Amino acid sequence: MKVYVGMSGDIIHPGHINILKIAVEYGDVTVGLLTDQAIASYKRVPYMSFKQRYEVVSNLKGVSKVIPQNTLDYTDNLLLEKPDFVVHGDDWKEGVQRKTRTKVVQTIEQWGGKVIDVPYTKGISSTKLNQNLAQLGTTPDLRRSMLRRILAAKEIVRVIEVHTGLTGLIAEHASYEADDGIRSFDAMWCSSLTESTSKGKPDIEAVDVTARLGTLSDITEVTTKPIIFDADTGGLVEHFEFTVRSLERLGASAAIIEDKVGLKKNSLFGEEVKQSQDTIDGFCTKIHAGQSAKITDDFMIIARIESLILNKGMEDAVARAKAYIDAGADGIMIHSRQKSPDEIFEFCDHFASFRNGKPLVVVPTSYNSVTEKELASAGANIIIYANQLLRSAYPAMMDTAISILKHQRSLEADSSMLSIKEILNLIPGTK
Repeated sequence: MKVYVGMSGDIIHPGHINILKIAVEYGDVTVGLLTDQAIASYKRVPYMSFKQRYEVVSNLKGVSKVIPQNTLDYTDNLLLEKPDFVVHGDDWKEGVQRKTRTKVVQTIEQWGGKVIDVPYTKGISSTKLNQNLAQLGTTPDLRRSMLRRILAAKEIVRVIEVHTGLTGLIAEHASYEADDGIRSFDAMWCSSLTESTSKGKPDIEAVDVTARLGTLSDITEVTTKPIIFDADTGGLVEHFEFTVRSLERLGASAAIIEDKVGLKKNSLFGEEVKQSQDTIDGFCTKIHAGQSAKITDDFMIIARIESLILNKGMEDAVARAKAYIDAGADGIMIHSRQKSPDEIFEFCDHFASFRNGKPLVVVPTSYNSVTEKELASAGANIIIYANQLLRSAYPAMMDTAISILKHQRSLEADSSMLSIKEILNLIPGTK
């Protein structure tokens, strides 16, 4: 008899061992090991790579064979293997995997196969194990490599800005259970705008790199997700080389530098303030210097193009994208301050014609009516929500301050605040 068991194999616990013990009772066990892409379709990318998970699962007692399962849908592998039994924990009768189970039943009934639902192993929760693992943290090497893995596994990488350890915790744990799986943020954007604003300073690179690396260290201490660092213009070439080495050491996955020179002003001002764009050759020199400075292949240097912001036109933006990729950029970020995403979509069309395989980053701050699916369909790979956490925090804090002034007490603001107990429970290790 042939038995099929689908498994992610990222964190092996007694529940998995119990399923395999029962599966062996029915026949020779083939494990369909979910690829990163399959797992990423309904939850976060696994901690271990497919190769590492394959090595672990292949050596589990009772496993006769391991094959990749490329989607959450078992159909292709079931038609290939024609198992007599499919064994799975009975938790897939509910939630995201319920539809998957129904399709498995319908498929194997074609040749008289049967699904064996194994009762849930009490006291074991993959969610809690993942939470505990997150509290243990990660290493700079593992974190640094994760962004490239997520890009390979997911259609869209969803990124949220962070500027403190607390916002890092929000990015780490915020999730929403939708019909198609659990949505969460894949990575964090270490924003210069929101960090400088949180310190009460203008967004003109007034907060130096050394201070910003301190904030980055605070964030890395309490999170595990990959970090994309907003490196502004990168400064002088020699300064950027130092920044690259420092970011690599701390475990950041990428730095994004914008092709402007002189005193940095926020891009969303456009031509309302004086801003100067670097020459193509000058910026290519900086990209090349950054690539020469980095030690690992995992770290990415992404070039941010300001042509559309500064009304230099689409032709200039496309020419710069080609030149920056030729200079070694690991990706391109295209920026726009228009309310409509039309010029972003037009750029995406041009970018697709390059056939360069490099990721395209977009930041839908002004054109925020566009959906992630629309951006993905146009060819975007990374979506950065670049400042929303700080922008939502300030009005809430101001409302509380005004309420206290108005009522001369804090009672009226209680309904919009966390309780003291919730604050104390918010940070691991406070108790």
